[in-house]
Amino acid sequence: MAKVSIVCRGIDIYKTYWRGKIPVEALRGVNIEIKNNEYISIMGASGSGKSTLIHILGCLDSPTSGEYYLEDKLVSQYTDLELARIRNKFIGFVFQNFSLLPRLTALENVALPLFYAGVKKRERVEKAKHILNKIGLGDRMAHRPNELSGGECQRVAISRALVNEPKIIFADEPTGNLDSKTGAEIMEIFDYLVEEGNTIVTVTHDQNVAGHAKRIIKLKDGLIQHD
Repeated sequence: MAKVSIVCRGIDIYKTYWRGKIPVEALRGVNIEIKNNEYISIMGASGSGKSTLIHILGCLDSPTSGEYYLEDKLVSQYTDLELARIRNKFIGFVFQNFSLLPRLTALENVALPLFYAGVKKRERVEKAKHILNKIGLGDRMAHRPNELSGGECQRVAISRALVNEPKIIFADEPTGNLDSKTGAEIMEIFDYLVEEGNTIVTVTHDQNVAGHAKRIIKLKDGLIQHD
């Protein structure tokens, strides 16, 4: 039986923020391991630490103490420049508010990570077109975000997350700004992406969204309550 590779691993992760002189412990000793092709949902009430955890897993923030590894390399050993490259190539992000650049077309938004990766223009365009066609937006490539529906904007955001063929995709409340029907369509896309071999971690308070995942991690007061 083939060994399943580990994409990332957190050991005894703590994260403390300061409000003036008052420490706020967002994470209090979290241990987590994510394997290739897993579909995970992280749940918890507001203030449970789920957004803090996904920001650390996505290298958008660093733990106060503990160790975080991406494919067996300790993240704290990377320089800021190396981390920026890793976020661009290794990790895909999908946010609740889409985070699309308003002046760029759908095609240009999707191709943007490839620009930062130094990919030539012709290849950027071909890859972005391929992803948009695959996700059902072949006829909307020239439209800007204000000309697209919420569901279409989220499809563009998913396409952008996929274009660099990342090892892992983090989706923070991916259906939070969508109606229930459109949200269900977006979750069907995630189901399809996992079948294609992608590794996906969603953060949500919505039980319907979490129900698509094969593994649910529940956080409470900065600790994993259930995995």
